[in-house]
Amino acid sequence: MAESDDESGGQASGSRELLQERLLPIANVGRIMKKALPTRAKISKEAKETMQECVSEFISFITGEASEKCQKEKRKTINGDDLVWAMTTLGFEEYAEPLKGYLLKYREIEGDKNFSMNMIGSNKEQEGSIHRFFQG
Repeated sequence: MAESDDESGGQASGSRELLQERLLPIANVGRIMKKALPTRAKISKEAKETMQECVSEFISFITGEASEKCQKEKRKTINGDDLVWAMTTLGFEEYAEPLKGYLLKYREIEGDKNFSMNMIGSNKEQEGSIHRFFQG
């Protein structure tokens, strides 16, 4: 039985939507690329799309390895340490080392926020309003 043009177009559209959900926003990819290039450099649409696919694949590769580790350890949440471990395991030590530093700094900042929130929100009513403020 042959498919009509409408049916095949619908399937192509659906698979394209799934692909777009997997990819990072192209505007963000382009913005990051621009920062790494000279001011007057031009970036073609094809170059942005290629980089978009590459970075999305890289992210999937790393998170897939981290996810497998979490499953073996019977955990449901991937954390920063899992990502650093996955990068090291997969041979991306040069990325893992700086990421460790950023992760440490992030945890220091988050720890300061949590400490400040605990000091301010001494009763449940205040704690809830402060929590809502930081959550947005």
